[in-house]
Amino acid sequence: MAFTIAIVGRPNVGKSTLFNRLAGKKLALVDDQPGLTRDRREAETTLGPCAVKLIDTAGLEPGDQGLTPRMRQQTEAAIEQADLVVFLIDARAGVLGADEILADLVRSSGKPVILAANKCEGRAAEPGVYEAYALGLGDPLPISAEHGLGYGELSEAIEEACRKGGAVTEVAHQEAENEAEVEAEATVPHPLRIAIVGRPNVGKSTLVNALLGEERMITGPEAGITRDAVASEFAWDGRSLLLFDTAGLRRKMRVEGRAEELSVGDALKAIRFAEVVVLLLDAEQPFEKQDLQIADLIAQEGRGLVIAINKWDLVRDREKRLNELRETCQRLLPQVKGVALVTVSALGGKGLGKLMQAVLTADELWNRRLPTHALNQWLRAVVEAHAPPAASGRRIKLRYITQANARPPTFVLFCSRPKALPESYTRYLVNALREDFDMPGVPIRLNLRKGDNPYV
Repeated sequence: MAFTIAIVGRPNVGKSTLFNRLAGKKLALVDDQPGLTRDRREAETTLGPCAVKLIDTAGLEPGDQGLTPRMRQQTEAAIEQADLVVFLIDARAGVLGADEILADLVRSSGKPVILAANKCEGRAAEPGVYEAYALGLGDPLPISAEHGLGYGELSEAIEEACRKGGAVTEVAHQEAENEAEVEAEATVPHPLRIAIVGRPNVGKSTLVNALLGEERMITGPEAGITRDAVASEFAWDGRSLLLFDTAGLRRKMRVEGRAEELSVGDALKAIRFAEVVVLLLDAEQPFEKQDLQIADLIAQEGRGLVIAINKWDLVRDREKRLNELRETCQRLLPQVKGVALVTVSALGGKGLGKLMQAVLTADELWNRRLPTHALNQWLRAVVEAHAPPAASGRRIKLRYITQANARPPTFVLFCSRPKALPESYTRYLVNALREDFDMPGVPIRLNLRKGDNPYV
């Protein structure tokens, strides 16, 4: 089991920068604005002979206003989970009252602590390093997370803590374990990546918490609480899943400030790397313009799509309302005709089974491959039913079709004049593919190529 390290400190001391440095990747959002991180983010890596799990936490401030108590709960949960706490201060600012309060919290946990004084890339930091001794957490390590200064000393201190905790793995033994893991991965399917997206305040984090069965994400009535796209592992019906909670996506003209720009970028990245995307709508305000734009983006990216209608417990005359929503969905989203529409109540934990079944079905359809023989029989039938229109008095011949790829299903159609084939006829072929081969809601890509049958 990985040795767990929680990085804690007050806002804007460089926790996320250090988290990225230790992880070896730019995973957490980083900016000069304090308080950017809110939910705790995790990453697994190796430091020397140690396999470790890093936890980035929100900056703690004194007080009980706004999100502060909920952010403190997340940090306390990270400390409780950790085998080692890396306590970070800003050496240039010195020791502040918030540092002393958090130091008391860390000491009372009884966990091993490494005290690191960050931003030590100049002489201005020297007084702050000496002040750090007053925290009673041992000798401070002067580092610069941004520039990598003191990184070697910090790594050595972490490795020493791993040894004391009995978490060191010999290199040869570790390589053998890695080879065994690679062999196991060849037979065990990788976790299905699912992104939960939608407008702000539709209940994305509440839905993630309901699926995980724990208060993993910070929730509340305020819009825009979530900023990082945070991944959480869990299993459903024996299938390993990786669930991404994302920031709310507003119209581009309404995005305000650097923090929201970074959050939106992280959410879009989660969509691109997901396999199935759950678009969460508010039952009281469904299918607004921004919802349709997000759905279109998901279809353009070629991801599997499931639409979930949240806050269904607030709806009256549910059967009539559901029929209206399905009709609206078919009318406004023809590019994903037949997409699964599931009603849920994230707060009450209702409809989660139907939602996950729809997600697994969408993944199955997204990975489907069709036999070439059946495709060409289908092509002859649809052409006989509705031949392509002539262009400039010349008939367009559709010769051959094959599936080039899955994830999403991608087909190549060989014809005599691909540029002359009307877009309306291409849509006819895509809709016929979706209907005849039972692939509702799946983004289908049909590429036209000029040439004869390549297999003749």
